Amino acid sequence: MTKKLSPDFKIFSLSSNIPLARKIAQSLGVELGKMSTSRFSDGEINVNIDESIRGDHVYVVQSTSNPVNENLMELMIMIDALRRASAKTINLVIPYYGYARQDRKAKSREPITAKLVANMIEMAGADRIVALDLHATQVQGFFDIPLDHLLGAPLIAEYFKDCGLVGDDTVVVAPDHGGATRARKLAEFLKCPIAIIDKRRPKHNVAEVMHIVGDIEGKTCILIDDMIDTAGTIVQGAKALKEKGAKTVYASCTHAILSGPAVERLKDSPIEKLVCTDSIHHEEWIDLDNLDIISVGQLFGEAISRIHTNQSVSPLFNDEYSESITEDLVIE
Repeated sequence: MTKKLSPDFKIFSLSSNIPLARKIAQSLGVELGKMSTSRFSDGEINVNIDESIRGDHVYVVQSTSNPVNENLMELMIMIDALRRASAKTINLVIPYYGYARQDRKAKSREPITAKLVANMIEMAGADRIVALDLHATQVQGFFDIPLDHLLGAPLIAEYFKDCGLVGDDTVVVAPDHGGATRARKLAEFLKCPIAIIDKRRPKHNVAEVMHIVGDIEGKTCILIDDMIDTAGTIVQGAKALKEKGAKTVYASCTHAILSGPAVERLKDSPIEKLVCTDSIHHEEWIDLDNLDIISVGQLFGEAISRIHTNQSVSPLFNDEYSESITEDLVIE
């Protein structure tokens, strides 16, 4: 950490990702705050903060991942509890921001849930958000409070650099047109070209590969996406790349949702290695032999330290920072 944190700094973890919260606290050199959550007999959530936070700058770690509604409601209740307990500032650390996929009206009579959740968070009383790889960057504009948007690409790039996957023999592949910017960013880190899969999505969680734009024949391909949910997109993309002559296919994402048939699809896929971060916690890490998990604990810890001490967060967006934590990159 660049500066020692003041005594009025507190960090708490809700239920969704306690292991990551512990890593963040460890990187900051502090203990997690004392609190507890419980349920009434009808399922209502009860939050108790077991220490004084009056006048403190409080950070709360919570991914709004599965069970999405439970975790989101738990976060709302925690914000209310902190506000009523006279916290000076309430800062939310949201490694995975759920409901972000509905960020516009793609057809008539659809909701924009990314904006709805942003409104809920602000109305509850949050002062700042620290997020990682939002599904769409415009979600930042849905908030009228400060939002620091961290990127997983530098850490993922460092992993592939360690594997020697750099230069013209490697191609970073966007699984759809919407992911081209993300793919280009990773390609800049790896100093390699990009390709794009032309995909159509007839309905939610269903993808169809049309054709591939770019030269991938005989090359090592790295598919990158912000999230892998049912794995239909990434597995179809990997199969299409192999059919078109790719030598080896790797896949990477920031948020490993891995719901429904995802695990079985990935087991039966031609993907050599799947690389993700620990932004979403699974009670037992998915039984995949080809899965490597990168921790974002130190990244969030450094971001929180810089925010709390009024320093710039922008150095965390480049690969020089990632190189400094390479030794602790992959979770064993």
